[in-house]
Amino acid sequence: MTRPLCVMLVAAEASGDDRGAALARALKRRLGDGVRFVGVGGANMAAEGVESPFDISDISILGLLEGLLAYPRIMRRVADTAALAAREKPDVAVLIDSWGFTLRVADRLRKLDPNLPLIKYVGPQVWATRPGRAKVLAAKVDHLLTIHAFDAPFFEAAGLPVTFVGNGALNIDFSHADPDRLRRQLGIAPAAPILLVMPGSRPSEIERVLPAFEDAVMLLKADRPDLEVIIPAAPTVADAVKAKVAGWSRRAHVIEGDEAKFDAMKAATVALACSGTVTLELALAGAPMVVGYRLGRLTHTILKRLILTPYIVLFNIAAQAFIAPEFVQDDCNGPALAKAVAARLDDPAFRAQQVAAQYAALDKMGRGGPDPSEAAANAVLKIVGERV
Repeated sequence: MTRPLCVMLVAAEASGDDRGAALARALKRRLGDGVRFVGVGGANMAAEGVESPFDISDISILGLLEGLLAYPRIMRRVADTAALAAREKPDVAVLIDSWGFTLRVADRLRKLDPNLPLIKYVGPQVWATRPGRAKVLAAKVDHLLTIHAFDAPFFEAAGLPVTFVGNGALNIDFSHADPDRLRRQLGIAPAAPILLVMPGSRPSEIERVLPAFEDAVMLLKADRPDLEVIIPAAPTVADAVKAKVAGWSRRAHVIEGDEAKFDAMKAATVALACSGTVTLELALAGAPMVVGYRLGRLTHTILKRLILTPYIVLFNIAAQAFIAPEFVQDDCNGPALAKAVAARLDDPAFRAQQVAAQYAALDKMGRGGPDPSEAAANAVLKIVGERV
């Protein structure tokens, strides 16, 4: 009997965990019992059979100084990942997002088995900053699965084969989302306005971004006693979010799980969001939003000299316009955020205009296209087949 194909999936963040789980499901639809998974991931990948040797919140690091401080821990986790590969002997490794961690894992896997196909799933945004990373990645892996159609020329010029698979965040099905269900569950009146607060999925984001969001919420609630605040907590930071919100002087509902999150996105009058994949999800749900972000001061000082685009939100980049306002670093403060959110809470026409512009940008990015996970599964099996 032929042994099952062994696929190693490695993800170090919540968005990568989602992407890895979706790829695992797509491969299982193709191969059934003919595939097994090993690797590193979070709760979603664990549900698909990927038993991670450690908690990925341990390696979800953002920022240059933070990365330096965490370096010994990161390298221990790289060694743990390599040890898993040495023990399980995968037939292919798919390294999902998380540039610093997965690049080091690629080095170790290459030394373990020079013939192991290494696939990077989501490349660095070289069109926005540090274009030299395309050449670095080309020297480390065999193939790139990209979520942006405009990625390919940058990496192909460096000699790295690229397959465009699309962005799963543009294919989320909101047809089962039920905003009324959420209102009933939380005891929120049918007509009460809802501010959805999305503070990020990394511990560093909760530390840096959530305090500014809290300040904004307090200002907004002071003027709008009927405003309901809902905070979906990502699994990687749920405990930290709940602990911090418990100390707020005004009530906010902390929710967990995808069903509740998608219900809340559809229910939102306005969202206040940390920059990231969640901005695409909110735009798909039809939620007008204000976006905030903070990095460590040293990281921001260095990066602002390297960034080639004025935008950080992907649909803003696609539109080349600030459809959703972006408040970065010192501009990400309570009064500024509250003012931008209030302008949208108080003007239904303004909200509708922003939602329409968000939809147009999503269409430009490929909204409603083929399932990216199926395309990624096709690419993985094709690459494995070429190596057999």
